[in-house]
Amino acid sequence: MSETLIEETLESVRAEKLTAAGNAWGERIAANTASAALTFKTSGVSTGSVSSEITAGKHRFIVDEPEALAGDDAAASPVEFALGALISCQVVVYRLYAHQLGLKIDSLEINAEADLDVRGLFGIEKTIRPGFGEVRLTVKIQGPETRERYEELQAAVDEHCPVLDIFTNPTPVSVELVTAS
Repeated sequence: MSETLIEETLESVRAEKLTAAGNAWGERIAANTASAALTFKTSGVSTGSVSSEITAGKHRFIVDEPEALAGDDAAASPVEFALGALISCQVVVYRLYAHQLGLKIDSLEINAEADLDVRGLFGIEKTIRPGFGEVRLTVKIQGPETRERYEELQAAVDEHCPVLDIFTNPTPVSVELVTAS
């Protein structure tokens, strides 16, 4: 099978999946707007030096730290997973809105880079936040569309990407501590 035929088949399958999902959600929400509210759940248990085994639905993965941060370097760190979550959500939303806007993407690559000052993590400097100081994304799109059309796509993605929203807007978080007697 030629590479072009494989790419066309992949594009066709992707288009069918995006159309079907969009139609199904549109019908579901039209019938009951409450069905638009989703709750995602994950759980984690401590393993290794500072690693965690995370369960998300039927999926399991390990999160660890590099040796310099007391880990065993058995897996990506929590902040690397956060950047991975941002990238993967961007990919989904780029594909979704490219489909909705009728844009063709031949290739899509997203790179994330972020700065973290460990003085905040270790409580050495109270004025430095423990999280990222800045996150930089580089989105590389190739395809037949004009730069202006891809900028239109980027604007739609920036407006609708859930994980980008989590990174850029305060999200209320509540913590309940449960102790054993």
